Amino acid sequence: MKVDRFFARHPVFTWDEFAAFCAAGGTQGLRSAEALLAYHVKAGNLLRARRGLYATVPPGMSPDAAPVDPYLLATRSTDDAALAYHTALEVHGVAYSAYERVLFVTRHASRPWSFRSVEYRPVAVPRALLEKDAADAQVTTVDRAGLDARVTTLERTMVDVLARPELGGGWEELWRSLEAVSFFDLEAVIKYALLLDNSTTAAKVGFFLEQHMEALSVDEVHLQRLRSYAPRHPHYVDRNDDGDNTFLRGWNLVVPTALVTRSWQEVA
Repeated sequence: MKVDRFFARHPVFTWDEFAAFCAAGGTQGLRSAEALLAYHVKAGNLLRARRGLYATVPPGMSPDAAPVDPYLLATRSTDDAALAYHTALEVHGVAYSAYERVLFVTRHASRPWSFRSVEYRPVAVPRALLEKDAADAQVTTVDRAGLDARVTTLERTMVDVLARPELGGGWEELWRSLEAVSFFDLEAVIKYALLLDNSTTAAKVGFFLEQHMEALSVDEVHLQRLRSYAPRHPHYVDRNDDGDNTFLRGWNLVVPTALVTRSWQEVA
């Protein structure tokens, strides 16, 4: 059994993955696997990111200088973790800003944790998805150092950050980020928005698409499908915002006026 080969192929790995590798190689007992890990951590070949989660140190590098992919750490922290919200925008290369916070959705109860000044924050899968057995709706994978990392698609990410703007970096940040996307699969956007079964979310998605009809090739048919799910009475998209707001009659939404005017685009 050559652990060096395992480390080379697994820049980030879990205790369970290593235990399975050891068992397949003939190592007897969990204590032997634990002893191997403890040895390699002490020798500077591994970093222990958190309980049950390790990162390898490339040959010739010190543990302090070894690069660790935060996205791989997040996706290995639970068996169903998927990078989401603002982190998904970053992974897809459209985030306006970069944050030292990694967000991922998971069905498991998990507490936030930190490693090397990066905060890792689990977010519960929306209840509507759990009720419909659709927690993995519009989740895909991307390659990170030869390993698959689960991440929400751009279409799901768009809807998710509009549903929970505080996880998208706030209104200006998420608006600027989404405007960097030149193409969305509109059918996928609408399908996922309606899957969440939330009238305010459907209206917010409709408002964004309406504002970008030409750029995203949005038809009135798309908008009408979302408009039929809009709230029957006015809803504030941010009840804590005591600033200037605008009522969007077609969507029954009260939104910050800055979203309507996109005031951040004004030249000072």
